[in-house]
Amino acid sequence: MASAAFAVTSPAASAVAARSKVLGGGKNQGRTDCRVGITRKNFGRVMMALAVDVSRFEGVPMAPPDPILGVSEAFKADKNDLKLNLGVGAYRTEELQPYVLNVVKKAENLMLEKGENKEYLPIEGLAAFNKATADLLLGADNPVIKQGLVATLQSLSGTGSLRLAAAFIQRYFPEAKVLISSPTWGNHKNIFNDARVPWSEYRYYDPKTVGLDFEGMIADIEAAPEGSFVLLHGCAHNPTGIDPTPEQWEKIADVIQEKKHMPFFDVAYQGFASGSLDEDAFSVRLFVKRGMEVFVAQSYSKNLGLYAERIGAINVVCSAPEVADRVKSQLKRLARPMYSNPPIHGARIVANVVGDPTLFGEWKQEMEQMAGRIKNVRQKLYDSLSAKDKSGKDWSFILRQIGMFSYTGLNKAQSDNMTDKWHVYMTKDGRISLAGLSLAKCDYLADAIIDSFHNVN
Repeated sequence: MASAAFAVTSPAASAVAARSKVLGGGKNQGRTDCRVGITRKNFGRVMMALAVDVSRFEGVPMAPPDPILGVSEAFKADKNDLKLNLGVGAYRTEELQPYVLNVVKKAENLMLEKGENKEYLPIEGLAAFNKATADLLLGADNPVIKQGLVATLQSLSGTGSLRLAAAFIQRYFPEAKVLISSPTWGNHKNIFNDARVPWSEYRYYDPKTVGLDFEGMIADIEAAPEGSFVLLHGCAHNPTGIDPTPEQWEKIADVIQEKKHMPFFDVAYQGFASGSLDEDAFSVRLFVKRGMEVFVAQSYSKNLGLYAERIGAINVVCSAPEVADRVKSQLKRLARPMYSNPPIHGARIVANVVGDPTLFGEWKQEMEQMAGRIKNVRQKLYDSLSAKDKSGKDWSFILRQIGMFSYTGLNKAQSDNMTDKWHVYMTKDGRISLAGLSLAKCDYLADAIIDSFHNVN
């Protein structure tokens, strides 16, 4: 271990004090792991030779708090009764409590009755899950499934699926760049940075209209180098809640196809955005129907409430069965040193729910109820803002957004005011999670937004 040595001379009576100071003042204070040697000299003074061990981790800086998960930590520390946590995208009941879907409980009971074991899964995951998730995404009767054109690997929810695909891009398309919407989910850039995949942004959000900058988006995708990967949010864009129309999706597909780009969908909210599994899969199925090769990352955190199970998948739609086989083999090769094989519990839940007609029907009903509650909250917040704000500002953009998030248009200073004055916890880009809001709290939130928007520069 590296060490630093220094010498101190003092009267013998001061030696103990010096030693105490170096060692942190006592056994209850921080230890510096010092070694002390004392040598007596002829002239009646004492020489203290101190060798201080230096940690090998001296060069490791403190990491900044996560901009999303850090919001929850700050919320927990706040003792104010009026506080609201609108930072993390997790569904809450009208009483603002976590919710475990009834269909999930039934699926887990079914697993207990079967007495299933906890043996390792294959690298690619649970076969029943992989079939179910591809069918759910693309439609069970989709020709690409029947023809064996889809490589599917169970992975660690949406984040793990994106990370696995990023590693694949880095290895087999090292010169390619990924285009990411501005703004996007906070972890997208981290994922590609860690995989050492270069990225740039395409315009998406228009602050003037609090809507989609469609012309800017198309222009940036057209200007990107041919063969780029274009990361698209399949539905319920995070953080804006702004989705292209079906006609706009057609135009986006036209440009990507013309430029020979590779579409890469992040599908985290299928069924949870509109309440319809098929409607929320429209964009992905459109690109696949055109015969395009496509990457799709899936997550079941939101639509089945399996946040802690880390269950998702990476799907790659290929041009031929032998291509799909090769792609899958290399995804498995990448997954092996990363996490070896995925967890089984969440995979069995999804397979049981999707594979059982009765449970599947119940799940769709529960999704409609969850999506419906968020739509009601969205409407109530708009009504409260419109009634309370006498400035004439148009808040209708809130109704044009979809999914669990709303992009309020508040800047960082205004978002800070929401937290510091009103105890409303949110990300600093102005995003709020409507899934963490109740009808009863909409008036309070509207007061906070109006104050922050009009009174904070």
